[in-house]
Amino acid sequence: MANVWTISLGLAFAASFGTATAQSNLSLTNYTYSPSRTTVGSIRTVNLAGRFKLVGPNASLFKLDKNNQLSIRPDVAKASAPWYDLVFERKAGRSSIRDTFRIVKDEFVHNQVIAHRGAWKKLGTSENSLASLQNAIKLGCMGSEFDVHMSADSVLFVNHDAHIQGLAIEKTPSAELKKLKLSNGESLPTLEAYLTEGIKQNHTRLILEIKTSTLGKERSMALTERILRMVHRLKAQAWVDYIAFDYDVCKKVKELNPDATVTYLNGDKSPEQLAADHVDGLDYHFSVLKKNEGWISDAQQRKLTVNVWTVNDQDSLRWFLERHVNFITTNEPELLLGMIE
Repeated sequence: MANVWTISLGLAFAASFGTATAQSNLSLTNYTYSPSRTTVGSIRTVNLAGRFKLVGPNASLFKLDKNNQLSIRPDVAKASAPWYDLVFERKAGRSSIRDTFRIVKDEFVHNQVIAHRGAWKKLGTSENSLASLQNAIKLGCMGSEFDVHMSADSVLFVNHDAHIQGLAIEKTPSAELKKLKLSNGESLPTLEAYLTEGIKQNHTRLILEIKTSTLGKERSMALTERILRMVHRLKAQAWVDYIAFDYDVCKKVKELNPDATVTYLNGDKSPEQLAADHVDGLDYHFSVLKKNEGWISDAQQRKLTVNVWTVNDQDSLRWFLERHVNFITTNEPELLLGMIE
């Protein structure tokens, strides 16, 4: 998956720094660096012309050129710090436009393994729990997939199904959902809690599925906007990729954030269609790709990523490995890790 995570919402994302601060529509085309790749990315703006400057305690560690291209000092890139928070500013009359982004050292794993709902099955914990996320990180998975719904009062929760313990998440207040316990004793995690845990490290990416609302398209769009705002607020852009079954949700993510990585799940679009709509890749059920094997090479020729779900048996895992798909989502990450090693 492309190493790009940006937010560019036409909403009130401005951070307050004790001065008059205009609405922020800033994003970066990339949020990571490495000792061998000190160029980070460029600032993107919505209807905001002009140059920005870096301010704050970490400003001297980076350089922003006249084209708003950001880079990190080579000696700083070699340091052990996992990330730096960096403040961008542009004066606009009597107000200033500011936003803060977390620039992350790229130590992310580059294998093909995405743990489906985290690593939970072999270790006997709850799927989509913080423990399953921690297990996926410890195993060394490229990504840990998880699912997000919105409660009746618009709080975001992580759970696969639309219902949990007899309650419809979208029709239940958050106060009731927060009382629920998973089988491993954890509380039902909010998206905020899940992301907060996930960004404590910089090895495993967070593969966020935006669940299709059972209450209609408008609510799916509202869910999408709230998720992107949460990712922005927590400065988690460098960690998060997006997936969705609703094609309109995928396009909405790209509309709000053109540089976000988003892939489509439903299996009814050709690589040509995905490329035309600037979706970054396909993430289809294994039966779809076995039926349409030519889509794998077609997608790769178009520079789209190819992921396949949910592959759990050794023969099928081997079949997709032999065809060099980019990623495999599995309930058996230990098995797949053993095969690729």
